[in-house]
Amino acid sequence: MVLSDRLVAQLLPRDGGEWTPVTTGESGARVFHDRARARYAKLVRAEQARGLAAERDRIAWLGKTGIPTAAVLDWSVTDEGACLVTHAVAGVPADRLDAQALWRAWPAIAAVVRRLHDLPAAACPFGRGLEAMMPLARTTVAQGRVQPEFLPVELQRVPPATILRRLEDELAQRRAQEHGGQVVCHGDLCLPNVLVDPETLGVAGLIDVGRLGTADPYADIALLLANARETWPDEPAARRADRHFAEHYGIDLDPDRQRFYLLLDPLTWPQDPTRDTAPGAVGP
Repeated sequence: MVLSDRLVAQLLPRDGGEWTPVTTGESGARVFHDRARARYAKLVRAEQARGLAAERDRIAWLGKTGIPTAAVLDWSVTDEGACLVTHAVAGVPADRLDAQALWRAWPAIAAVVRRLHDLPAAACPFGRGLEAMMPLARTTVAQGRVQPEFLPVELQRVPPATILRRLEDELAQRRAQEHGGQVVCHGDLCLPNVLVDPETLGVAGLIDVGRLGTADPYADIALLLANARETWPDEPAARRADRHFAEHYGIDLDPDRQRFYLLLDPLTWPQDPTRDTAPGAVGP
């Protein structure tokens, strides 16, 4: 259910801003842009206010770490809904770059992911590990709410219960790996959420951090490398980019671990109250 125009008028700041609609997210959230003041407003219904407040808290926390991201400007909540206003991050979403430009930006993207993952995990108050994600996946599958289009193409006709069983079979191993090396993860590290300076091709900021929390680093790495495949011209180029990322990040890629997290992520979407696919919510 999309927010009504009446509720939008009630929630948007009444400070003379010129708010232009940007998009409606999967959950019915609405996003508006005030270009003159370089800010965005994200509006949700009352039942989604808790998730939006969680996103607010993560933005505020990440902003104190030195990782470039948005800044919280305003927060309001009523009996009917909530509104989060953030400062826009200047930059171009990395999915808008062509393959040549993305290749030039790739070392900077690897470096900012490394910086994020090097933050002290013990200082992060948010968790996104398997203890939280696996129950979400089980509930999503049990309720028949998996969206096949979010799965790898070759698995879109495979019953979600079959995919979940594959994950369950590996769970003990993945828990041990996570226990041995949790990091601060973005949680939705796809190219639209990485903003790049179009002149320097450096990373201007990470946005849409509503899923940020401690988890296995492959929760980020798997999603980023898979999403970047939509830009690379062919599979050899994608494999070269994977190796290039690994070199700059400082890791030997584990394809089985990548596959696990690439399959887990789409099983958690419908049930996750902090996830909304309103692209550009705090970007240009």
